[in-house]
Amino acid sequence: MSHLVEDKPLIVDGMGRRFRNLRLSLTAACNYACTYCVPDGKRLQAAAFELEASEMVKAVKLLVSVAGIDKVRITGGEPLLSPKFEEILHGIMDLGLEDVSLTTNGQLLPRHADAIIRSGIRRVNVSLDTLNRDRFRGIARSGDLNTVLHGIELMQAGGVAVKINMVPMQGVNDDQIIPLLEYSLARDIELRFIELMNMGHLQASPEYRQEFFSMANILELIAGAYAYTRTDAPFDSTAVRYEIPGQGVFGIIANESEPFCRNCTRLRLSSNGALYGCLSSARSRDIRALLHMPKEEAEAELVQVLRGALADKQSENFQGEVTVMKFIGG
Repeated sequence: MSHLVEDKPLIVDGMGRRFRNLRLSLTAACNYACTYCVPDGKRLQAAAFELEASEMVKAVKLLVSVAGIDKVRITGGEPLLSPKFEEILHGIMDLGLEDVSLTTNGQLLPRHADAIIRSGIRRVNVSLDTLNRDRFRGIARSGDLNTVLHGIELMQAGGVAVKINMVPMQGVNDDQIIPLLEYSLARDIELRFIELMNMGHLQASPEYRQEFFSMANILELIAGAYAYTRTDAPFDSTAVRYEIPGQGVFGIIANESEPFCRNCTRLRLSSNGALYGCLSSARSRDIRALLHMPKEEAEAELVQVLRGALADKQSENFQGEVTVMKFIGG
């Protein structure tokens, strides 16, 4: 259910879109340096002046009140690196939102498993691009595959639903599509394939076209092993979903092959208080000062900020940006 106060008008653009889903980046730091995210194996570091836990929770409360946000995805960077993770998680869970989830690379899941399970969070999305140990290190440039797989087991054992996000890349890990699908189907996990995104260091690089593996490529490969049919997805979902009868469901986030911007309801808040209305725009709006204003003044100011952020959204197609998605919250 929406927590929008009834006497406050919805902030809606000319296409009828409003913000419902918040991506909240706890930190820009990451313990991986994935090839599609950062160049030259350089890990992302924490941003200067990252918000305190209390400020983050207050920001979410404001966005719930003013924009009617009812779904929050906790992201990064790698959110489990943040020393404020558990405090922020519990603060958000106390808001009684419709859906709270977490996106992580899974490397630190075993360390935080008890806290995550106790919090009552509904779902964890794990980024996993291969089941091959050597390939795993080649793509992530860090980490241990077995630790991630153990973390997934702990989540499921604790009653937390798991989704897996995979970025298939031509000549890099496209041969892992079927193994990861089989792994996921066997464990009642929904696997999401994400087309390589034309942003960050890839935007001006020949690697993007060399490694891009399209929705059509993915479906053709899967069709050689499984029969599937297209199935329903939420109206504002970025994924196209398919059912393999009697076995499970998989999805494809086809940012280039099947644009999803027309129904996008996502808003992103970076770890240092910058609000982004669209992945295709590097334009941001600093809301840190709002967090220290009286409530009514902060809400009035935030309305104007949100109108501007909503205007940044693309009408149809994802255009790409030089901004690194991990920095603003994937």
